[in-house]
Amino acid sequence: MSLISMEFLIFVGIAVIGYYLIPKRFQWIWLLIFSYIYYASSGIKILFFLLYTTITTYGTGRLLDRVNHKELPRNEAKSRKRRILIGCLLLNFGMLAVLKYTNFAIENVNAIFHAGISFQKLILPLGISFYTFQSMGYIIDVYWGKYEAEKNPFRFALFVSFFPQLLQGPIGRFDRLARQLYEQHSFDLLKAQYALQLMLWGFFKKLVLADRAAVVVNQVFQNYTQYSGVTNIVAVLMYSIQLYMDFSGGMDVVMGVAALFGVELDQNFKRPYFATSITDFWHRWHITLGTWMKDYIFYPVSLSKWMGKFGKWSKKAFGKKTGRVVPICVANIIVFLVVGIWHGAAWKYIAYGLYNGLIIAISSLLAPLYRKGFEKFHINPKSGAWHVVQILRTFLLVNISWYFDMAVSLSAAFAMMKSTVTGFSLATLTDGSLMMLGLDKLDYMILAMGCLVVFLISFLKERGIQIRESLGRKPLVIRWAVYGMLVFGIPMFGYVMTTTGGFIYAQF
Repeated sequence: MSLISMEFLIFVGIAVIGYYLIPKRFQWIWLLIFSYIYYASSGIKILFFLLYTTITTYGTGRLLDRVNHKELPRNEAKSRKRRILIGCLLLNFGMLAVLKYTNFAIENVNAIFHAGISFQKLILPLGISFYTFQSMGYIIDVYWGKYEAEKNPFRFALFVSFFPQLLQGPIGRFDRLARQLYEQHSFDLLKAQYALQLMLWGFFKKLVLADRAAVVVNQVFQNYTQYSGVTNIVAVLMYSIQLYMDFSGGMDVVMGVAALFGVELDQNFKRPYFATSITDFWHRWHITLGTWMKDYIFYPVSLSKWMGKFGKWSKKAFGKKTGRVVPICVANIIVFLVVGIWHGAAWKYIAYGLYNGLIIAISSLLAPLYRKGFEKFHINPKSGAWHVVQILRTFLLVNISWYFDMAVSLSAAFAMMKSTVTGFSLATLTDGSLMMLGLDKLDYMILAMGCLVVFLISFLKERGIQIRESLGRKPLVIRWAVYGMLVFGIPMFGYVMTTTGGFIYAQF
């Protein structure tokens, strides 16, 4: 059931109406039922995988609680808990790895050893990466003693399966999300109004901008040998538009739907194209994945015994200053290697992750040189001009990474990069080539105007102006004029009839 279908809107409408009509003590049960109906709409068989994650994680949490309440020597309790945790992680990440990476492994074994192993027909359940990461974050927190495990299996099932966020996140944390799911809510007209505004905004970004930009992206990236130079650059810029508008638009819809039930999900985007570095970009882009990686991979790796030994060796080998930075760089590279693997079973995604990790590592190592350069050339790093330079530099680096993310393969990504440089000619802008990529002048104008609107709103938010609150204070006529433009503008200017019907990140 696509988030952009009329079927989904009717489903949400029924769920919301019933949610506020039934006795409040049953609201969380109502959400659980509708969450499972929603997931089952994609296929009854895939419910097995959701139940598998729910049951194994719930059971592991209860086992960890039992160990905590037993009077055991500290070392023995710690050892038991570690074995229980590792077992749960292996069961769940193992399932994810089998489903997502088996054929990738077979492909590489065949290529290296000429083995001729047949590919397997495996189901990849929608959103499995999201609910697996969310569940494993919960169980690690229980292991660390951050909170006790949930005792009610059905309440825990709701935490794993809450339908607005099930397919593409955000990746929730139990201590922030569960309380909202279980508590009783009364209908709030103002919150409902804000929720609908957010949903409309998400539909606008997805249907009017993302799906329109996707036409050029698909044409060029799927036929990359036919294009070069400026055309490649335009395609990459279009992918910047498509991916951001698609993913953040999906988040807007998801957060809006959740808000209709009185649930506030974690923010997943914070104007990433205003980032001043790749590190800053990942603090603004897919925020919940970044914080998950930081809490459950970066810190454990950084504080591990082997990293401590490596840190001591690093200080001896590179000196105290550089030696303190090198282990952090290695930890970052490991984190982004995992980010790349999470994105998909292909070498291009591994390259995508390593690219980001290496850029961050190199930036950390070169930080002292940057400071010396500022002093030598009398550059004020806090000036507005330098801030703009940082934004443009980061945007360039991010767009280079999109070659890896969107290309059909790693070799195709490098081939497109090469042809972008070797085939560069400004004549492409005026010879009509761009009009042969599936869009006409009107489409480009709609994209330009739509992106300008998004940019202006993002700029105002970056300056601390709350758009929805400001709109809510406007006269009724102005508010409804804005709503009307969105409601009627989306079907009028959107690629509603030609869209593939889904959001990019639902496949993860």
